[in-house]
Amino acid sequence: MGGIYVISILFTVIGFILSSRLRSKFNRYSQVPLNNGMSGADIARTMLRSYGLNDVEIIQVDGQLTDHYNPQNKTVNLSYDVYHGRNVAAAAVAAHECGHAVQHATAYSMLQMRSSLVPLVNFASSIQQYLFMAAMVGMFSMGNNLFMLIALGVFGVMALFSLVTLPVEFDASRRALAWLDKSGVAYGEQYTGAKDALFWAAMTYVSAALAALIQFLYLLLQFLGRDE
Repeated sequence: MGGIYVISILFTVIGFILSSRLRSKFNRYSQVPLNNGMSGADIARTMLRSYGLNDVEIIQVDGQLTDHYNPQNKTVNLSYDVYHGRNVAAAAVAAHECGHAVQHATAYSMLQMRSSLVPLVNFASSIQQYLFMAAMVGMFSMGNNLFMLIALGVFGVMALFSLVTLPVEFDASRRALAWLDKSGVAYGEQYTGAKDALFWAAMTYVSAALAALIQFLYLLLQFLGRDE
């Protein structure tokens, strides 16, 4: 599985670069205040209210860039900087997470598909680490049929989940930007900044999807090539 390790290391480096770029953008736009003085929590409440989503709760969570929407309990979870921030970065992130809430409320098909894959992905993820450990200690090799079939299944699930995640994230950003523009919450340079911040956030998902897809295709080609 040497090729898998090389691919993993390469995309880990790419992911680190993109994450650093995202943090840089977030820090930059955190210094750009909103003219209306609204906080991220205010923006989330206003956006949810505009869509009639009165059953979605807004919660502050620990960490930085830990913002997410939980469809299980219908909560928009915002980090401290986003929840209290009255700037372009906070507006972009808060609106994006509310975009996921809107997806959930409107039964957006790709979000439903991603949610249905979560239990399978959690199982595959736990198996994946054991595959790496087994390969490292020499318990299995690329020539072992059972090992290869299990690896293909695991990496295939991870690749599918990563690919399904892309339209979910892009659509949430599209909804967020459309609302920010229509509502007038962010306009001009503020809107441009929000769009830029969400673009770099999306690039981290693109990198993860490419890594998962290339790993799966590498294993598939190795498996098919053994019969030649």
